[in-house]
Amino acid sequence: MQKNKILITGVAGFIASHIANRFLAEGYSVVGVDDLSGGKISNIPNGVDFIQGDLADPQTIQRLPTDCRQILHLAGQSSGEISFDDPVADLTMNTITTLRLIEYGIRNSVERIVYASSMSGYGSVPDAPIKESHHPTPLSCYGIGKFASEGYLRIYQHKMPYVAMRMFNVYGPGQDLSNLRQGMVSIYLAQAINSGRIEVKGGLERFRDFIFIDDVVEAWWRAVSRNEPLNHAINIGTGIRTSVGDLLCAICDQIPGSSFYISGSTLGDQTGIYSSTSVMKELLGFEAKTKLHQGLPSFVAAAKMQLQSSLNR
Repeated sequence: MQKNKILITGVAGFIASHIANRFLAEGYSVVGVDDLSGGKISNIPNGVDFIQGDLADPQTIQRLPTDCRQILHLAGQSSGEISFDDPVADLTMNTITTLRLIEYGIRNSVERIVYASSMSGYGSVPDAPIKESHHPTPLSCYGIGKFASEGYLRIYQHKMPYVAMRMFNVYGPGQDLSNLRQGMVSIYLAQAINSGRIEVKGGLERFRDFIFIDDVVEAWWRAVSRNEPLNHAINIGTGIRTSVGDLLCAICDQIPGSSFYISGSTLGDQTGIYSSTSVMKELLGFEAKTKLHQGLPSFVAAAKMQLQSSLNR
């Protein structure tokens, strides 16, 4: 017997396409929406009922089915650096779309909306595991828009229950290797494979929390299938502090002969951040299992195949 119908936005993107695969495998009926401004139609899993459209446009909202029981909202612009190019467009893609979906959800009695938020909302933080209660001071237009969306979700939570997934640095097979302004691991890896020279915009002492795509998918599955996380914001990370220097050395070990050099900095970049995972463990009953030394080799193998395939076309 088929389970509930769900709506997944940004379904042609890296993370959402992996999540769609999981829900299809679990027997869900999946409706996917994407404007294909960043995602690729080849990413959309077979079995997804696909609607192409811009969710900031009311006409796209009108095309959505009225019987979706959950919304998984991952559509949007996902680069802090790019958000400075056109802050109005960033706000439209990341916040106006959220408001449209809240309205849609209330109108159609949707059970919950699970929102792809970001660690970028925290901004400048101390060198310690960051808890969800930390006061946000976003450094980019992207971070401001993500935190604003969470504010709207909180306002409407009694009519439209939500879960805000504050994702840290997600990486893994399927990540877009052609976009050198989004995704730290993919940016460095693509350069290492293509030229053997990695341009690093910022210091090596910066640090991040890198979480493998399989662990992110499991977190999203639990955010939909459990009641405990309703109306909470949850860090989705490993809780492991990894410096940019250590990441680069790991990539260079995987790509023999590659090297890196520092060139300037990135506007709106965070010096360092890694997550407290206590809320994730409590509300999702989950702890990320894949360490960087385990996830990176599989990403490297997939990336080499992906880049070779593009060269052969």
